[in-house]
Amino acid sequence: MTPETTQTRRILRGRVVASKMKDTITVAVERYVKHPKYKKFMRRTKKFLVHDEGNTATVGQIVDIGETRPLSKRKRFELIKTA
Repeated sequence: MTPETTQTRRILRGRVVASKMKDTITVAVERYVKHPKYKKFMRRTKKFLVHDEGNTATVGQIVDIGETRPLSKRKRFELIKTA
């Protein structure tokens, strides 16, 4: 990779659904997709493990998460800010 090219990391917004682990929270991110045949919009949810240094987020908060290097087997995001 050349120095003038920079990669942009994904920024997602979701709701904290669990904070039972040390320095890790679970964030559910929702998105709307249109069904290809019936044209109805459906809500799809995916859960991500997010690195939260110091366990600052609580269940129910809306947070912004950003993509980072792999921190463990399933943890590839870090907490950016609580909204």
